[in-house]
Amino acid sequence: MKYLGADTAFYIMMKAREFDVKVDPEGMDRESDAVDDGCQEILEDYPDDATEDELHEALANLNADQLHELVALVWLGRGSYSKEEWKEALQEAKEADPTAKSSPEYLMGTPLLSDYLEEGLSMMDVSLEEFEVGRL
Repeated sequence: MKYLGADTAFYIMMKAREFDVKVDPEGMDRESDAVDDGCQEILEDYPDDATEDELHEALANLNADQLHELVALVWLGRGSYSKEEWKEALQEAKEADPTAKSSPEYLMGTPLLSDYLEEGLSMMDVSLEEFEVGRL
């Protein structure tokens, strides 16, 4: 990856993971133990929850080159391309959205975004452990 730093990619992956696990509060089981109630609130997606905004802002702050690399990473992670096909994946990302204006919405609408990013980063030999050690 030439433009997208590992720290930025992992930050977006973590924000995507937080976003991916959100559920409609109406669908939560209220018959649980009182001990579980605090944990459930973290997963519930309320209108004032900033998780979606934080992910969107992180994506919107990337330039076109960074977004193209992020999209290509997602495609690697979902199995559409191999590591050896990185240049092709990157070229396809550029052709699909040359200015990368719709890439943030595309990425936010991708189911399993965080999983695909994690797998794509792993395929590019970028370890989550290195990121976590640097943050501790």
